[in-house]
Amino acid sequence: MAVKIRLARRGRKKKAIYDIVVADARAPRDGRFIEKLGSYNPGSNPAFVVLDAGKAVDWLLKGAQPTDTARSIMQHEGVMLKKHLQVGVIKGAITQEVADARFVEWQEGKAGRKATAADSLSQKLEAERAARLEAERKVNTARAEAIALKNAPAPEVVEEEVSAETEEAAPAAEEAESAE
Repeated sequence: MAVKIRLARRGRKKKAIYDIVVADARAPRDGRFIEKLGSYNPGSNPAFVVLDAGKAVDWLLKGAQPTDTARSIMQHEGVMLKKHLQVGVIKGAITQEVADARFVEWQEGKAGRKATAADSLSQKLEAERAARLEAERKVNTARAEAIALKNAPAPEVVEEEVSAETEEAAPAAEEAESAE
């Protein structure tokens, strides 16, 4: 019997959530399974994964074959590295303490990378929000200026004052030209 570690779909239409399950390869996708290892929600940002790493490693060591997506999720969570290190322990290449130390070191580095990714995502969202606010401010000031021009006193009054000033300035300019 071929055993697969794969995803079983659940959730509503266009809002899928997947269970990570161990199932017979001949069983239907959402049908019968042997054991549930965790769940995966790709709809959130970043994707939300809950996985029992110990059970997953046990099934991998027993020969269960993960699908491509399940393998990717398990690599992201460190299950494949843990299995790799455990195979080294079984063969006698390294001790259990060394394997555990290497896995803890990887987890610490992964936590730092996750924090950096989350920070960059929040900074990007904040920058987009600030840009939208600035664009809205520009639109609002342009609208306010247009309303102010519309509500300004009639231009005829302004033209009469301007024309009176130009008539006074015109004779002075002619006198200056004749003096030269």
